[in-house]
Amino acid sequence: MTRRDALRWMGNGFGTVALADGLMAAGASDAKQPHFEPKAKRVIFLFLNGGMSQVDTFDPKPVLDQRHGEPMPGPKIVTDRASGNLMRSPFKFKRHGQSGLEVSEIFPKVAQRIDDICVVRSCWSDNGNHGPSLLMMNCGHGLPGRPSMGSWLTYGLGSENRNLPGFVVLCPGYPVLGPQLWTSAFLPASHQGAYIPSGEREPERLVRNIRNHRHTSAEQERQLALVDKMNQSYLRRIGQQPQLESSIASMEVAFRMQIEAPEVFDIGKESEATRARYGNHDFGRGCLMALRLAERGVRMVQVYFGNFQPWDSHDDIRVHAELAGQADGPIASLIDDLKARGLFNDTLLIVGSEFGRTPMIQNSGLERVCNGRDHNVHGYTTLLAGGGVKGGMAYGATDEFGFKAAVDRVHVHDLHATILHLMGLDHTRLTYRYSGRDYRLTDIAGSVVKPVLA
Repeated sequence: MTRRDALRWMGNGFGTVALADGLMAAGASDAKQPHFEPKAKRVIFLFLNGGMSQVDTFDPKPVLDQRHGEPMPGPKIVTDRASGNLMRSPFKFKRHGQSGLEVSEIFPKVAQRIDDICVVRSCWSDNGNHGPSLLMMNCGHGLPGRPSMGSWLTYGLGSENRNLPGFVVLCPGYPVLGPQLWTSAFLPASHQGAYIPSGEREPERLVRNIRNHRHTSAEQERQLALVDKMNQSYLRRIGQQPQLESSIASMEVAFRMQIEAPEVFDIGKESEATRARYGNHDFGRGCLMALRLAERGVRMVQVYFGNFQPWDSHDDIRVHAELAGQADGPIASLIDDLKARGLFNDTLLIVGSEFGRTPMIQNSGLERVCNGRDHNVHGYTTLLAGGGVKGGMAYGATDEFGFKAAVDRVHVHDLHATILHLMGLDHTRLTYRYSGRDYRLTDIAGSVVKPVLA
């Protein structure tokens, strides 16, 4: 082995070890200047993966009560599976707060905080299958190979805490597509999301091999200094090497995570009363960890509700009551605690899914009729709160049945443009040159939804 080969192995090989341990993650870079004064400094995205039904949660449709069991007017609607006639919501809606916004009975605690929330009722996207819609909502494109929103944010803004990744993803296992949803793709690998298995109850097991039991901190620091010295010498001779530089950055953040990561993920540090408000299920624990990460300057935290696609209620939409029962308390508690800790006004909180659900009943195809709903990419709801967003308002509207976005339509590109704007970034200027062209999160589309801005 030549000296050059040895250096290449030490630079890239050590980075690969970090990747295998789950530490090849964003965050080693310092904070960068935004394009303009931001309204928010960080993002928490609570992802109800599988498809939350808008007409059973935050988009009431009285016409469904009136025309329950009737066919949808007009030509037969083609959906992913065979859909039948219109189906009323099994849940009651009630007005709440000074705004008088209507919220389903399955979200009673969120309803009490509706004056802090902007309900975007006119979201829409391109593809009604889970995979492409998940990629679109997370990466701005329906095909694999594009960087995730969290990666774009850390690329554009860096990290406020050099001891932690800038982009953290919490899920007890994996959602559909898994790591493709938090990939850095062609951006430097140091901007990839750091996946944390939030189902683990022991803080030391959340990040594998976080402790080095063979060497002291000082010994590790000397090792890193030596490797860095050799890598820098190598880079001076051969020029810029993004992969090697990302490996160096990952080694450094992995080393520094030993200082802060075990403590930040230890929700046992919170009071018993606080932990009880969030609940002991995976989503509640994830929301509490997100709060602690936000306090410590992590740029973006994404909390997936659960493994695979738990909100995909094809058979019985009444399951949404059970799911909402697990989500309602943590979402409300997160809003309250962000306020109590002085973080609400500069934290953008997003609650949503990859798409919504049809207002028609789902025919199972097994010679029986069930009470579920099919995927609906034509019109659905996303909640925004905190950092620079107007609370207590509904923006846009679906048609009278809740099927298609009809008024002030908001495509996912528009949603992403608005999120970047709130973070002080112009979505048309946040670009990366790759394979002969400039790429951006919003592809070649997107407009900031200015009416929702405070």
